[in-house]
Amino acid sequence: MGVAYTDYGVDSVYGKCFSAFPLLQLPLVRGKKLEWTFRLGFGFGYVTRHYERAPVWDTLNNAIGSHLNNYTCFATDLRYSISPHWSVQLGGAFSHISNASIRTPNLGINLWGGRIGFRYYPVSSHPKRIYRTLPALRSRWLAQVRLGFAAKEGSTPNGPLYPVYLVSAYASRRYAGKNKMFAGVDYSYHGEIYAFLRNNEVEPGREKQHSWKSSVFIGNEFLFGRVGIHLQLGVYLKQASLTNDPYYEKLGANFYLLQQERGLVKECAFAILLKTHKTQAELAEFGLAFGF
Repeated sequence: MGVAYTDYGVDSVYGKCFSAFPLLQLPLVRGKKLEWTFRLGFGFGYVTRHYERAPVWDTLNNAIGSHLNNYTCFATDLRYSISPHWSVQLGGAFSHISNASIRTPNLGINLWGGRIGFRYYPVSSHPKRIYRTLPALRSRWLAQVRLGFAAKEGSTPNGPLYPVYLVSAYASRRYAGKNKMFAGVDYSYHGEIYAFLRNNEVEPGREKQHSWKSSVFIGNEFLFGRVGIHLQLGVYLKQASLTNDPYYEKLGANFYLLQQERGLVKECAFAILLKTHKTQAELAEFGLAFGF
């Protein structure tokens, strides 16, 4: 687990962010003294100041529309061990906060940074590991479907929320007992786009035809017992009237309620995914995924 406190430097506009998130660390290079690591985190951030129309008329902050936001971070470090108790590190990090358009405005805040630091270990930097035997998962093919739901406010701050319905069908292949690669198709129907077309008399009578998107995608899931870290890249086959980039990314986690090798339903997981176009979040998806 990780926690972070961020001061964006203009407190009267952006406020500060307090965040907490599960953190995954992957060693890229590991030697006796030198280590290169990569870390990623995905959780929640509380922002002390956001856009308001009333009563303060805070029209300068067009980045964040709510107190509660998604917090995503990526970091990499070079670490050199001086002794079993001390090490030095040099690295960089990127963080992103947004609410996935549940409330607007939602430009989000992206922060790049570098750092140099020291680490102190009271006992040792290489403690004795505690090993647990995880359930063995067979390397096998699965047919999967994910049913998701999201909500978006549209373009009017403090306006109504509109539903987004998502369906994903894909095939997956477990390998090495700790990974799952997958490929499939995404479908999503956007209530806020339908409302925009109706309100502005665009494509009259055909609003629903121009309010859904479809795409193909590939990805990988890192499995840690009943938790999976989900990484996905998709390319649109059809876009709705309000278009985005031709490709998108999904990052998030699957929490497995069921994992078994027998029976019709072999997997059932609760999914939380953030859909983005580069560094601009589009929506936060909540759903159930099934494997057969």
